[in-house]
Amino acid sequence: MKALRAGWPGLRPVALAAAAGAVAALGQEPLGWWPAALAGFAALIRLVLRAPRGAGWLALFGGAGHFAVALNWIVEPFMVEPETYGWMAPFALVGLAFGLALFWAGVAVLARRFVPGALGLVAALTLAEMLRGHVLTGFPWALPGHVWFHTPVLQGAALFGGYGLTLLTLLAAAGLASPRWPGALMAAAQVAAGWGWGLIALSQPDPAAPGVTLRLVQPNAEQRLKWDPDLAATHFDRLLRLSAPQGAVPDLVVWPETALPYLLDRHPEIAGMIAAAAGGAPVALGLQRVAGEQAWNSLTVIAPDGTEIARYDKAHLVPFGEYIPAGDLAYRLFGLRAFASQAGASYTAGPGPQIMDLGGKLGEILPLICYEAVFPQDIRAAASRPGWLLQVTNDAWFGTLTGPFQHAALARLRAVEFGLPLARAANTGVTAVYDARGRQVAALPFGTEGALDVALPGALSATPYARFGEIPVLLLLAGLLGLAIWRRRHSLA
Repeated sequence: MKALRAGWPGLRPVALAAAAGAVAALGQEPLGWWPAALAGFAALIRLVLRAPRGAGWLALFGGAGHFAVALNWIVEPFMVEPETYGWMAPFALVGLAFGLALFWAGVAVLARRFVPGALGLVAALTLAEMLRGHVLTGFPWALPGHVWFHTPVLQGAALFGGYGLTLLTLLAAAGLASPRWPGALMAAAQVAAGWGWGLIALSQPDPAAPGVTLRLVQPNAEQRLKWDPDLAATHFDRLLRLSAPQGAVPDLVVWPETALPYLLDRHPEIAGMIAAAAGGAPVALGLQRVAGEQAWNSLTVIAPDGTEIARYDKAHLVPFGEYIPAGDLAYRLFGLRAFASQAGASYTAGPGPQIMDLGGKLGEILPLICYEAVFPQDIRAAASRPGWLLQVTNDAWFGTLTGPFQHAALARLRAVEFGLPLARAANTGVTAVYDARGRQVAALPFGTEGALDVALPGALSATPYARFGEIPVLLLLAGLLGLAIWRRRHSLA
């Protein structure tokens, strides 16, 4: 404790760091105030660099301020049944904010010790964000590079991905943090270069469309009523009604995640009802399936004759939401069924990313269930490059202010990174289709019941990011760290 107190920078610097992080979070969706984000990150970087002590504390509270504002939607799941779980909401927000901020604090301490200076800190923070996207299954949400969704700079993700945009953002912020005018000039040049590249990319001809028409169904089932057994028939009838063709029969009807209120294996007659409602179109639907003591969050495709032609089980589950880490081990060792997927108390993970070949014009797709669209590494892990991406999700858990819009923006980012169109069917929104450059082609109004008939855009050739992943960013970071070390040694000589 004495060592901790000795490193404490003081209440005022800590409060300023938290405020800077909170301002930086205003660049996240749905606001997208990227100038505020750059100013907030610049202020935080300046505080950390100039502090005589306590760099780790400042980064910790700066990160906590950032994540508390950006991820405020984390309280919403506890408000579905507030009388039971509402008391947990503040603990979840504070715990998540400070837990994620530990990545920033740790690298700030290391950078201060081994590569002091702006370049070292920027490289370290970018590495921290890359670690945050992978450690303990990863949570790459609210990256600094996610502030560019409302600008052409987003197109840079096709070159370097979201982590490359994070590096650009922090480098620009570090330039603004410099007390000398060349720093601000360099920051402006970086943003201008990213902007110009984006404009050039957006001006290129669109790829040929495959001639596929999708019907995306948005049932708008309220989360607290979604699993009410007395309303199951009502919800199912609504899905059938929204699936009926309005004119030409679409090539594929898509229902959102866990849309089906029944277990298909226990009610085989349902598949025929779904096929008949779609009027001759195959239907991709989110459902739960159970076998013995195990359950899966799945996507099934039903052919026009009512047979199942493809199935995908969600592989990247949400920790503490869809499974309890080490829950299976606790079941085997101590018999604690409440946390075990084998006992049906949580989902079992599928084998991994899986290409679905639906044949004909639909071709090969990569299905993503909800949270899986957050992880670019999962898309790169697929056995081959698909023709398009399909995300089904239920964002009703996350309110109506920030969470659903951030989630949809991350799906857009995947489209840009990989040069693939993405169709997204959500329970209450955002239900939309994005082209291979991340532009919204069509969408349903948020929080309404409806169906969207839309033509699927074409795919681009594999982008540099699709081919090389994080390798270019890692090389840039290695160069920055090498330059920072050289400058330190040069200044000590």
